[in-house]
Amino acid sequence: MRLSVAPMLELTDRHFRYFARLLTKQTLLYTEMITTGAILHNKPEKFLEYNEEEHPVALQLAGSSPEDLAQCAKIGEDFGYDEINLNCGCPSERVQSGSFGACLMREANLVAECVCAMQNTVKIPVSVKTRIGIDSDDSWEFFLNFIESIAKTGCKYFIIHARKALLKGLSPKENLTALPLNYETVFELKQTHPDFKISLNGGVKNLDDAKNILQKTDGVMIGRAAHKTPWILANADSEIFGAPSVNNTRLDVLEKFLPYAQSQLKKGISPNIIKRHLMGLFHGMPGAKEYRTTHLHSFFSLT
Repeated sequence: MRLSVAPMLELTDRHFRYFARLLTKQTLLYTEMITTGAILHNKPEKFLEYNEEEHPVALQLAGSSPEDLAQCAKIGEDFGYDEINLNCGCPSERVQSGSFGACLMREANLVAECVCAMQNTVKIPVSVKTRIGIDSDDSWEFFLNFIESIAKTGCKYFIIHARKALLKGLSPKENLTALPLNYETVFELKQTHPDFKISLNGGVKNLDDAKNILQKTDGVMIGRAAHKTPWILANADSEIFGAPSVNNTRLDVLEKFLPYAQSQLKKGISPNIIKRHLMGLFHGMPGAKEYRTTHLHSFFSLT
């Protein structure tokens, strides 16, 4: 996919994804990272239900058991997701304690087994999201071996966060900003394996950034900028995909979102859970604070 919005914990929930679809019809959206244990030990719909309007939408899984991942991938396919993605990039200590996320970069053979098991179970695409290294294992050789080990399974779709991860000493948030970006490693991977589908993640703030990166990769993934400044997605369909834009104003978007918000509040969803996804809609506009306080207040009074 030429443009996607990154999976982000507590941000890319189904409410944000519905909202994002009012801005862009073409951009691939991802769920939050969902562990295999959460799906297998609860009712799957608690974590996997989504709105049909969200398509194309991908399910990101976290786990390290080939059997569990295969089972969850099949459940995700049955729910109608368009892609299954394996998280090999999250550096949080909680994730490490479960033996998944970025620490799996040291377990290339295990990751290959996991990917193979999922691919043998589902017909939809399986992708891997990873970093360019972890801790002192940050050489080109280490990174290339990890990618090539997975590619032997037939999986050639990789989303690369162009930073290494530090598993100790930095919080997950610091792992997103404190370490330098290294786009050249991602570009070199694409040059080394032109048959691989490579998408770059990390530090992408707007569509101009995305278009520049797309000259050297197959895809670009936008992370926190898509949530903090969601209006950047409004021209994605035309500028990235060559398709007609939705062509809404910001207030049009709010009006179109109103019926959805009403339906969710009737189900008992807290207004704050929904409102937080809308706060960045007016970012950068003159009078943005007034829009946030006046229009959003009026909007939720209608619900």
